[in-house]
Amino acid sequence: MRIALAGAGAFGEKHLDGLKLIEGVEIVSIVSASLDQAQAAAAKYGARHSSVHLEDALARDDVDAVILCTPTPMHAAQAIQCMDAGKHVQVEIPLADSWADSEAVFDKQRETGLVCMVGHTRRFNPSHHYVHDRIRSGEFNIQQMDVQTYFFRRNNINAKGEPRSWTDHLLWHHAAHTVDLFTYQAGPIVKANAIEGPIHPELGIAMDMSIQLKSESGAICTLSLSFNNDGPLGTFFRYIGDSATYIARYDDLVDGREEVIDVSGMDVSMNGIELQDREFVAAIREGREPNASVAKVLPCYRVLHELERQLQD
Repeated sequence: MRIALAGAGAFGEKHLDGLKLIEGVEIVSIVSASLDQAQAAAAKYGARHSSVHLEDALARDDVDAVILCTPTPMHAAQAIQCMDAGKHVQVEIPLADSWADSEAVFDKQRETGLVCMVGHTRRFNPSHHYVHDRIRSGEFNIQQMDVQTYFFRRNNINAKGEPRSWTDHLLWHHAAHTVDLFTYQAGPIVKANAIEGPIHPELGIAMDMSIQLKSESGAICTLSLSFNNDGPLGTFFRYIGDSATYIARYDDLVDGREEVIDVSGMDVSMNGIELQDREFVAAIREGREPNASVAKVLPCYRVLHELERQLQD
């Protein structure tokens, strides 16, 4: 499996670190807005090609698939560009920043039949995988999810503290993780509400947001998001159910009394990004639809669209 990666920034490196652990995978090409960054990543990960242009990688016969870790506004158009070039594609979350673009990517996937997967990592974290298995077996049913997504981003910087050329978004990016996970764990969403705080005068986005969700099973979810929070940082999930309480912090899981639950046996790795990439590669090799395919995550983007309309009204 010969892969090109576009976007060698903070998240691109996470994918590159995961890909090098997957047997039979070769990182062929690195694309980045900075040629120096692309060349440095290519040297580090053994890629024989680097460029500042995605089309250069897409033109290569030795590229089977592409992983897009580029700025959010580029995701939909680049995913379509990859499929038009006959390449399977995994596009990092979010799929798009509008419902129209989300639908366009879905339509292109159906037209081409290629694997198009979206980086909804929560489906692959061992912590959430553990809870999902208990839901499927009937041992646990969600009554409520309480989720906090907190960062300190009062300047336009990325996860490594470096300047960004684009502006991140609480709704279309960070809320997408939880909206999709709640659907995955509790079933289709039948009701959604959102409110937001003041708009940042320079960034032009709301820095604080609150979202309420209800699934057809009756489970509810309360999601609090902030770019104003000065630590601790990250996303923390509390599952309150009929038989247990679980608290998930990325790949780690504890119960309601903070007693550690061993999830090391859930999969071949404890790294959610690596597991996500393993699923992408396996789906291509096996000719099947992946978990987190564009079709499976599309309902999340419909909900985000509805919430955006609420906020605009």
